[in-house]
Amino acid sequence: MRALARWGLAALLVAAGVGHLTTLRRGFRITVPEWATRVLRTDKDTIVVVSGVVEVMLGLAVVLLPRERMRVGLAIAAFFVAVFPGNVHQWQQGTSAPGLDTDARRLARLFLQPVLVAWAVWASSGARLHR
Repeated sequence: MRALARWGLAALLVAAGVGHLTTLRRGFRITVPEWATRVLRTDKDTIVVVSGVVEVMLGLAVVLLPRERMRVGLAIAAFFVAVFPGNVHQWQQGTSAPGLDTDARRLARLFLQPVLVAWAVWASSGARLHR
């Protein structure tokens, strides 16, 4: 069951990452809060591209690096926590993005985030850490 969950998580991350880099790029730029560009000293497009690359890498790593699976799972969980402020910003501002075009969907997305964190931790647990 965990293997299936890992593969599903990997597919979700890779698909989202590819979306960040291609057809959904504009929609993801909308969700980046202005404060993030100031804190990171870069533009929204760079944040979207970098986060997309990170998503693809994490998605591949969780299935291709079995010895590092637990660490990768924790990194995925941390990534989901790190992007949460952008989700809150999108909900507060009422800005639409692909699949998140109503207040109800944007609010539901906020409640999905803890599920994603738990999914990442559960799907990657059970593997021994190797040094």
